[in-house]
Amino acid sequence: MKIVLDIPDNKVSFMMELLRSLSFVKAKPLPLGVSNEKALFLAELGEAVEELNDVLAGKTQARDAYELLDEL
Repeated sequence: MKIVLDIPDNKVSFMMELLRSLSFVKAKPLPLGVSNEKALFLAELGEAVEELNDVLAGKTQARDAYELLDEL
């Protein structure tokens, strides 16, 4: 799972140190100029690619497009 946090500039170094101290967390700051919306889009895109890779590897089954449309 990916999470986007909005942290004040003066607390970023502390938060990054805290997150990196947790062995199960991979933390990296966003490059300058990346908005929260763009970061969220990139995180969701990454999750979609991971799901696609799982389907292609046979770890999970793909959903039928009609089933997806019925949910809408």
